[in-house]
Amino acid sequence: MTTPDHQPPAPDLPNPPEPQFKDRVYRSPSGIAGGALLLAIAAWLGIDALVTGEGRTPWIALATLLVLVPLVAAFTLRPAVYANERRLRIRNPFRVITLPWGAVEAFKSGYSNEVLDKSGTKYQLWSVPVSLRARNRAARKEARGDTTGGRGRLGQTRQAPHPHPAPQATGPVRAPGDQIVDELRELLVAHGKDPQAKGDVSVRWAYEVMAPAAAGAVLLAILLSVA
Repeated sequence: MTTPDHQPPAPDLPNPPEPQFKDRVYRSPSGIAGGALLLAIAAWLGIDALVTGEGRTPWIALATLLVLVPLVAAFTLRPAVYANERRLRIRNPFRVITLPWGAVEAFKSGYSNEVLDKSGTKYQLWSVPVSLRARNRAARKEARGDTTGGRGRLGQTRQAPHPHPAPQATGPVRAPGDQIVDELRELLVAHGKDPQAKGDVSVRWAYEVMAPAAAGAVLLAILLSVA
């Protein structure tokens, strides 16, 4: 009679990682393009003044760059809206606001797109600007009977492409910014009562933008005040 071989104990497996929720990222391509152009012009003029300038000119150019570059980047390249199944994160020029879906009350779209939390505080969506021209264009298409849906160029979504894309939806013609707000409203309806989407609103100031701009402004004021 043979004794069965004793199998070594199975190694402890690490706990499975928590599911990661991919963000939908909404930015303004026109804002990014304009910001890149402004930064290129500022770099060209500033570097030229630093290299060829005389006296206080290089210092004034340096201080001006310290003021302009963070501000231009803050208002053009920085704004973005990140949304997933648990929360909405808004990156505005000088603040980052994180709102769990359970803390969101509603979205408003007038002359600007805004989100309201349960306390009634409004936060503007800088990266989703309102275009009256786009709304008028959508209204004209609607009047012509062109009800082709689809995403506009304003929103950029970081999601893996589906191997079998769904057929293009039809419905009322909407401006790109309004389409994005509609998507955010759908996420709010779908996840607003989810227990995992509860929490408090978090607001963080963007000191990485404000500090260099303030230092450049102080340096520029000192240089201009010195005879």
